[in-house]
Amino acid sequence: MKRYSAFAIAREALRNHTGWERAWRSPAPKRHYDVIIVGAGGHGLATAYYLGKNFGITNVAILEKGWLGGGNTGRNTTIIRSNYLQDPSAAIYEKARSLYETLSQDLNYNLMFSPRGVIMLAQTQHEVRGYQRTAHANALQGVATEFITPRRVKELVPIINLSGPRYPVLGGLWQERGGTARHDAVAWGYARACSDMGMDIIQKCEVTGVRTEGGKITGVETGKGPIDCQKLGVVVAGHSGVLADMAGFRLPIESVALQALVSEPIKPCMDVVVMANTVHGYMSQSDKGEMVIGGGTDGSNNYTQRGSFHHIEETVRALIETFPMVSRLKMLRQWGGIVDITGDRSPILSKTPVEGMFINCGWGTGGFKAIPGSGWGMAELMAKGHSPLTQAFGLERFREGRFIDESVAAGVAH
Repeated sequence: MKRYSAFAIAREALRNHTGWERAWRSPAPKRHYDVIIVGAGGHGLATAYYLGKNFGITNVAILEKGWLGGGNTGRNTTIIRSNYLQDPSAAIYEKARSLYETLSQDLNYNLMFSPRGVIMLAQTQHEVRGYQRTAHANALQGVATEFITPRRVKELVPIINLSGPRYPVLGGLWQERGGTARHDAVAWGYARACSDMGMDIIQKCEVTGVRTEGGKITGVETGKGPIDCQKLGVVVAGHSGVLADMAGFRLPIESVALQALVSEPIKPCMDVVVMANTVHGYMSQSDKGEMVIGGGTDGSNNYTQRGSFHHIEETVRALIETFPMVSRLKMLRQWGGIVDITGDRSPILSKTPVEGMFINCGWGTGGFKAIPGSGWGMAELMAKGHSPLTQAFGLERFREGRFIDESVAAGVAH
């Protein structure tokens, strides 16, 4: 794989750009692999990458029923943060955030990581107490956050209205090294690195069945024929329940749509990410000038990837009070993604009742920020059978009552 650099760009400019290689190979599937990863989104590709980088396991196939990064990885609002209350959550998200810091250099691919900072607004006295508690917990966890005053919030976000009639801004939880990254670039960077290690990325290859023998995984049935494997990793977000059903067990998750939208491009006016959980809206400005806006999940279970007008109205109405300028903008486009949510709003990274089969799901609305940490922990779990990062997120916690309840801690599903 040729390295990308300023010198390479200059060289190819002189060659009329005839020397660029394909970013990753598109091979036909082999009959057998040591490991199959189902799902070529960020989490699946990161798992494959760290299997190769950390454990030397490169006889790997990543199967994708659609196109690479076409699911939630390319449909989110790109927020990266690690200011979680519960210790297991903070550990895996902070691992991810720290890996994001140098991931462009590690992958030799510009992910456009922007540590611009994330503010979670406190707009009720309950939120003030909750975020102050989280700031203390983060200090013990080694996660750099602080609770800031309304005056400091205004300095960071000049366009904000602090004195909204229903929900005035009373402060905020500030993580200076949180931020954003280019979502599809994360998938492309991991894919390029995986392909360079000799792994096979096979698109338009839907898994139609899971084959087992004596309670142990033996392979999968696909639209391109049967493929054998010794270990199987399922990383398919909202479709996790479908794959689990093929293998003969159930997951404690439900799938719902999460919608987002962007405005028309405008001049730079906001260089941090702001989350307002009381009204449930969050917003940042992209490098192209669009205001990227997201909110809560749909009210009923569904598999749609389309937006809806009532949800736009609900989300934007909530933000207009805090950001009056939003009312004057036109919407450019909207979309939806299928998110999988557990009862405690925390993910599942676990062995399954089928020996040799592993599952990574349940990230709810916060999966993008966790991609590097999720891949790191999942790779370790698949290679070694255990991982400190994933230990608390096993399926058995629902049977044992060991919930990691971030919905109570944060008040939202992310």
